[in-house]
Amino acid sequence: MSAQLIYDLVPLGSIVNYSDGSPRPADRHRKKLAAWENRNGGGRLIRKQAEARVGNTTLPSITLHKGDYGSQGTIVLRVHQTFSVNSDLKFSANERPAIGTVLVLDRAGDDAELVHLAANRTGAEEWLTRHGYPNAVLQQVTANTVAVDAVEGRTAA
Repeated sequence: MSAQLIYDLVPLGSIVNYSDGSPRPADRHRKKLAAWENRNGGGRLIRKQAEARVGNTTLPSITLHKGDYGSQGTIVLRVHQTFSVNSDLKFSANERPAIGTVLVLDRAGDDAELVHLAANRTGAEEWLTRHGYPNAVLQQVTANTVAVDAVEGRTAA
């Protein structure tokens, strides 16, 4: 599926993979492998931005959280990758957030970013007390949300 379909159909918190369709180079070709890994990977969908500036053009975009790096419980680097909806890569949504999980969004509105995915509301509230997002919004994933997506034909492949 295209990045535009990910933007339109896939909910925040989903695991999304992307690929350019090329075969993985051998490990000994480090530069080729690094370039390949930049165009083939995956992460958790954390943001759908309605307007992202690309030169003089304004396009919607999606952002994936690819990983956290640090030690002893301290994160020193967060890796995100943003894609324009007109990206030539092929995307697939492999896992949607489970019913009952709670999305912790940094703010209300369409450009909100997912900062944490909690197993339940209590876990989300506990996480918020330790991480301090003053404008955070909690959004529970419900069966109705999943049913609406299926009925309206918005189920991502």
